[in-house]
Amino acid sequence: MYKWILLLLGFSFSFTSSLFALELSLNGAKENFEKYSTLHLRDTSHFLCKEEKNEFEEVTKIICAFAKKPSSKLNNIENDFFKVQSSSKNDMFFLTITPYHKMKLYPLLFNLASEDTVYEPNAELSKQWMVVGYIDKLPYIKNTQNRDTGINFPFVMSHDKLPYVGGLDIKGNPVHIKKVQDVSDYLKIKKLYTEEKYDVCLELIDEVMREYPHSLFNPELLFYKIRVFSKLDDNDNVIENSKVYLREYSSDENVPEVLSLSAKAYSKIGLNTDAEYFFDRLFTEHEESMYAKWGYIYFGEMLESSGAASKALTFYLKALSETDNIELAATAAYKIAQYYIGSSDLPKAAEYLMKIVKAKPDFFMKDMKTSMEFMYAYAESEDYITAAAIANSLINATDKSHDEYERLLKESGIWLSKTPNKLEALESLNKYIALYQYGTYEDAVKVAKDSLFFETTESNVSQRLSHYDELISEYPNDSIGDRAIYEKAKLLLENEMYSDVLGFKDSLLGLSTEHYTDLDEIVKEAAIGVMKQSLKQKECYKVLNMSKDYNISLSNEWDEGIYDCAMMGGDFILSKRIAEKNLKSKDLEQRKKWLYRYIKVDFATGNYSELIEASKDLIALIKDAPGDEYKDVYRYLFDTYQRVENKEKMISSVLEIQKIFGDSYKDIDRYVAVMTIATTLKDDNLVITYGSEVMKIQKESKSFAQSPFVEFTLYQAYVNKEDFNKALDVIQSLDSIELNSLKRARQKYILGTLLDKLWRNDEAKKAYQEAIDADPTSPWAKLAEDAKKI
Repeated sequence: MYKWILLLLGFSFSFTSSLFALELSLNGAKENFEKYSTLHLRDTSHFLCKEEKNEFEEVTKIICAFAKKPSSKLNNIENDFFKVQSSSKNDMFFLTITPYHKMKLYPLLFNLASEDTVYEPNAELSKQWMVVGYIDKLPYIKNTQNRDTGINFPFVMSHDKLPYVGGLDIKGNPVHIKKVQDVSDYLKIKKLYTEEKYDVCLELIDEVMREYPHSLFNPELLFYKIRVFSKLDDNDNVIENSKVYLREYSSDENVPEVLSLSAKAYSKIGLNTDAEYFFDRLFTEHEESMYAKWGYIYFGEMLESSGAASKALTFYLKALSETDNIELAATAAYKIAQYYIGSSDLPKAAEYLMKIVKAKPDFFMKDMKTSMEFMYAYAESEDYITAAAIANSLINATDKSHDEYERLLKESGIWLSKTPNKLEALESLNKYIALYQYGTYEDAVKVAKDSLFFETTESNVSQRLSHYDELISEYPNDSIGDRAIYEKAKLLLENEMYSDVLGFKDSLLGLSTEHYTDLDEIVKEAAIGVMKQSLKQKECYKVLNMSKDYNISLSNEWDEGIYDCAMMGGDFILSKRIAEKNLKSKDLEQRKKWLYRYIKVDFATGNYSELIEASKDLIALIKDAPGDEYKDVYRYLFDTYQRVENKEKMISSVLEIQKIFGDSYKDIDRYVAVMTIATTLKDDNLVITYGSEVMKIQKESKSFAQSPFVEFTLYQAYVNKEDFNKALDVIQSLDSIELNSLKRARQKYILGTLLDKLWRNDEAKKAYQEAIDADPTSPWAKLAEDAKKI
């Protein structure tokens, strides 16, 4: 009788189909420092396995036969002891196992943990077989030769069952697991998470952790809680729960993902230093983990949000190059594409978007709004192939019930009709017509379809231009060559290649005006096109020269473009000339607009005397007019008075600013400037007026850039007027504002002096002590020490 005990470590491979459920488990271990390996074969039906031996009774091959044939091919499997190959013949499936050393086959017919009776089987059919591969000595198994005269009695252990130990804890003691509700709840939690029902998932996690505080699933429950909070963008809770997880379960297999989510959460709330600590742990301690690659994405997002987009790109590229996970690769490619689109390098971005189209097209649905913005950006740049590819990815991930489906289908068909992919275009256009008989875009789709076949024989613009050049060269001074010149000019004009039209205007104007009546219009339209492009490129004088060369009168409608062009290009002389030309316009609105622009030029060039006079004229025109389109003139006027150090005018003009704009954060620096003047003039009332205004604006905007200067100045004004209670309110308002230690010490000392003046001695002593605690080495701490002794 053969008896064996096996201790195995290894890996398994399962192969299943609707008609076939074969599982192969290949394991490796050592016995007495000698390696061995086991191969388990399991199926839901009985199957045949048989040894083939040589003349020395050594097993040279094992063949297993299955009555059912799988639907797909099983790849070869091998290790240091076996090679497993598959083949099919006449609807039969075979596995051939050949050894690299020695091997032995055993049928596994008994469950030693539940059956009382065992015997040496001599079976040819079994649902489970084990092959042991070894070098010299069969491990753990003792072979005893049966006598020919012996009887193979079954061995019965009804009273003394074979020992069976289930799961062991870290100390080697058995783990007793009761079948409780937390098991099924845990499985439900995983399912809810997969289904993206995060709120319900979170509620169930909290309920399970409350009902089963000592559950074996606590690490997993906390892990899923962190994942859910991350999906819900609840970064504070991600951080708090990650701290507990990393402290309690530091050796858990999910630590890399928790580190990545924790780092991401810190970065999202702006705590980049803390985020970098967790990123560093992730990258150094778990470099090979997939979540280190996700960490590259999160680290890149942090860099991008802090303005380091080019550095972020490096990490996105690193994530893409090092991962074989499709979801991660798609995320990285999307981020890289987004970077290049932001850098106006659409062709480079298209390379990465097309990777997503080929590998994981449904990824575009994760941010459909942004994906559609990408799509239209490519359509606008006439890269219709990329635009249509994104549109088709979104179409395939949705259905007719989606709000955008009809529009996407229309766009796809029309864009494809403008590419060489005419058959794909026809398919999309026909699909639209079939689904939307009276659709919103029915007319546009039909026009595209009707023109599709006519255009299938046409080349793209470059090819058409090349074709026209060939005709011009082959047929000079001929009607064919003349027609080619005309059509080339029209094509260039259609594609806004205005400079190219002007480049051969002599040939164009040499054509017969009898046959081609719009030659002058074509040249003039091209010249205007070049002028408009020149405006965009800030070549303002080129516009003026071309208007003279082509006899194009520049109407007032050009003045705005030339003015803006000159201002942006820093050509203030030209800007002023254009503005000055319109100052005497009979149209009141035009005169106001150009007066305002004239003032802006004077302010930029420091021509303050003219600015002040022009401002007075504009104020007279707009003073009683509704709207505030040009009200900024009051600010220009104040800023001018500040530059020329006219304190009286600053004070008078700030009153108008306050009356017009009220509590605007834009004017906070102006109010502070007036406070400074009032302090110099020892005008405490003025200090109080504008100091109070600044404090009010800061409180409403929750921005305290002018603190504590404003509060200290305002406090002094109230003290000068012996209004200690209001001074106290001002100083106490600094308690809620972040200050450095020196300023905090000053604030607390001042607070103590005010409390002393109000005979609130105990509170004063407390304030003095707080001044000392804030910065013990500061002069304010010394003053506080002295005050406490009095």
